Amino acid sequence: MLEEVKFIEKSGTWEMVELSEGKNSIVLKWVFKTKFIADGSLKKHKTRLVSKGYEQQYGVDFEETFSSVARFETVRLVLALAAQLQWLVYQFVVKSAFLN
Repeated sequence: MLEEVKFIEKSGTWEMVELSEGKNSIVLKWVFKTKFIADGSLKKHKTRLVSKGYEQQYGVDFEETFSSVARFETVRLVLALAAQLQWLVYQFVVKSAFLN
């Protein structure tokens, strides 16, 4: 949990402010997950701070939506273009990408 909070603070993605009158706050929750290696031994414990966005109401709590998840069709198209045009393709993982 401390590592996740450090990422949030370091990235400066949000700050505490007074809640505007007539607005609802978004409730947060911690999600815990244990990762194992194929042989069954412990790899690591993962923790994520997530919002309960499903409690929001369109037009009251937000006006637009955004999802940082790429559609499979888009990924296929980009990979097909890369193969056809002989582009180099790199894969990487961004920790706490949802915060950005």
